[in-house]
Amino acid sequence: QVQLVESGGGLVQAGDSLRLSCAASGRTFNGMGWFRQAPGKEREFVAYISWSSGRTHYADSAKGRFTISRDTPKNTVLLRMNSLKPEDTAVYYCAADGSGRDRIAFRRGDYDYWGQGTQVTVSS
Repeated sequence: QVQLVESGGGLVQAGDSLRLSCAASGRTFNGMGWFRQAPGKEREFVAYISWSSGRTHYADSAKGRFTISRDTPKNTVLLRMNSLKPEDTAVYYCAADGSGRDRIAFRRGDYDYWGQGTQVTVSS
């Protein structure tokens, strides 16, 4: 049974940092991603990392502020978020690409498994 369990969300002030974690279990994946969904908006891509190569890809909104990384022995993907802004407020979801394809996955449809989400709130 595949499980993706996120943690690390919370309430912070603008300019602060947070680190989100996603613990994956149940099978191996090609890549992992982070998405977010703000109230009244569609779920959007944030960052991607390949399990095998460590290759990363970011949404423009995340470049320069967010860093995605993986801890392979622990089967955990991390998202370090610096210089947080109120517009970063959202539920953040971890997702896993089990397609078997070597690709940069940035669309919702590229992912087969999703975590339950963790709330990040940034106050001004």
